[in-house]
Amino acid sequence: MEWIRQRLDKIKEPFAKGNKYEKFAPAVNALDTFLFTPNHTTQKGSHIRDAVDLKRVMITVVIALIPALLFGMWNTGYQYLVQLDEPFTFWDAFGHGALKILPMIVVSYAVGLGIEFAFAIFRGHEVNEGYLVTGLLIPMIMPVGLPLWMIAISVVFAVLIGKEAFGGTGMNILNPALTARAFAFFAYPTYMSGNQVWVSNAWEVDGVSGETILGTLAAGHDVQYSAMNMFTGVIPGSVAETSVLCILLGALLLAITKTGSWRIMLSAFIGAAVMGLIFNALPAMGLEGNDLTNFPWYLHLLVGGLAFGIVFMATDPVSGAQTLKGKWIYGFLIGFFSIMIRVFNPAYPEGVMLGILLMNVFAPTIDHYVIQSNIKRRKKRVYTTNAQVETAV
Repeated sequence: MEWIRQRLDKIKEPFAKGNKYEKFAPAVNALDTFLFTPNHTTQKGSHIRDAVDLKRVMITVVIALIPALLFGMWNTGYQYLVQLDEPFTFWDAFGHGALKILPMIVVSYAVGLGIEFAFAIFRGHEVNEGYLVTGLLIPMIMPVGLPLWMIAISVVFAVLIGKEAFGGTGMNILNPALTARAFAFFAYPTYMSGNQVWVSNAWEVDGVSGETILGTLAAGHDVQYSAMNMFTGVIPGSVAETSVLCILLGALLLAITKTGSWRIMLSAFIGAAVMGLIFNALPAMGLEGNDLTNFPWYLHLLVGGLAFGIVFMATDPVSGAQTLKGKWIYGFLIGFFSIMIRVFNPAYPEGVMLGILLMNVFAPTIDHYVIQSNIKRRKKRVYTTNAQVETAV
């Protein structure tokens, strides 16, 4: 490592302050901070002494995503090869999926980091590590059949409009990865829904059956998958959002390391369960339901991108609620609205995307009223205390 340190210091010399390429220093410094611990500390203002910095937080989230990503690679290959009705091995499926998904990740990182570097040089600040997570999340929540150029345009929209327009990392009001998916969903709807986009090379297979469970229910058809299939993730869907088991492993790491809020995760699942129970109760109330309302509430928690969205995007510390009570309210409403949108509007069976984006907008309002409530309660406590003192005197 010492040899790398020396070589990197040599490379950085022309980019030092006052030298010829000073303007491009943020690009070189980004490589430095990626390989080594940053050698600068906070010099003014209140701050906390801690070994955890933004880079370590982002890397923790990336590690938490790995189980879902690896399973997604295998499942992508499995969903394709099982259509061929020919024998195949685990590695055949994993290899096929990796060849499809890795280019999506490369495009996402290349385009997104390219924009990040350009803005860092233009604005004269260091490159932020926030895109380490966003760059991986975007391809993981897309259908495997989405063309690479569409992914690139979605990334451009997410970084420029969803983040840089608000000032960059830490200033965005919407989750950038979900912003990319929302753009792709509305800009290229035929590539984001249907029964072929979820299976790679679907055009090569006659009579492909790759509709998601939510799409099947919305169309009024019977679901052919078991609850265990839904939990383990051996079902069609976006690249890495099908396996609740792998997602929960990531959730455990985020909760243990306090990188993601367990309050938001738990309250969101509770909110989704409550909304599911309300819909399941419609027949007992004399109201006629449909396949989506009659779908068991606990299975609603296992299908679609609900679990993935709750664990990895609702817990975004920038666009989510900040107060403790606000996190409970914020998470509950995400789960509640996600199932409501899923059932009421079959055109958007993946309600978690709109549910999270909606609550991203209202998160500051939630925190505002929670803080105001705390202030009023404390003022009332002071008034009561003063009255008691005056009475005692």
